Amino acid sequence: MTPIRTALVALLIPSAGLAQEAPPGSARPATPAAPTYRGFAPGAPYRDFVQRARTLAVGDSLRCNTSRNTAQLMECGVSIRDPADSAQFYLSAYVLESNVAIVAFYDSAGFGEAGGGAAAGTALVDRTKRSLAGVFGQPRLIGRSGWEWRYGRQVVRFNWRGRGTARWVSITLTDNDVLDRIGQYVPKAAARPKP
Repeated sequence: MTPIRTALVALLIPSAGLAQEAPPGSARPATPAAPTYRGFAPGAPYRDFVQRARTLAVGDSLRCNTSRNTAQLMECGVSIRDPADSAQFYLSAYVLESNVAIVAFYDSAGFGEAGGGAAAGTALVDRTKRSLAGVFGQPRLIGRSGWEWRYGRQVVRFNWRGRGTARWVSITLTDNDVLDRIGQYVPKAAARPKP
């Protein structure tokens, strides 16, 4: 072989090896993307949550209360309206160490004739089911009134309750990695003396 051919072959051999795929099952699976609903995601930075909540706040201001036990834990809440479809919710979040551990949406309907009666309550549940299935896909059923979607250590849960014509719905997005850190801020229980 001529020196030029030898040099070209030497250059091409490493790139041919790099172009080959790894055997199936040897690569680590990708971490699932954080579930996001109406622009809110569990595990998101506190600043992102505040910015989005203030943007959607309607006739209300975002309020955050710091825990009595530690400044590292806050509970925030505000009434919001999503301009995409005019849906209104009470938005609540638990923030731990500047990250959203839990973000939840609450709504209700069907309180007597003024509230639209049974039709309004049922419509709320059905509308919310369609919205969530459109965003997250096929759910896993939980009991008679709950759905769940799992994304690694993050979970989305939808629950509904009813009494008479009234219906209550809650959509909860949880980041268990953030939530697990709360243990270091909980006071240790004193050991009970043995009788």
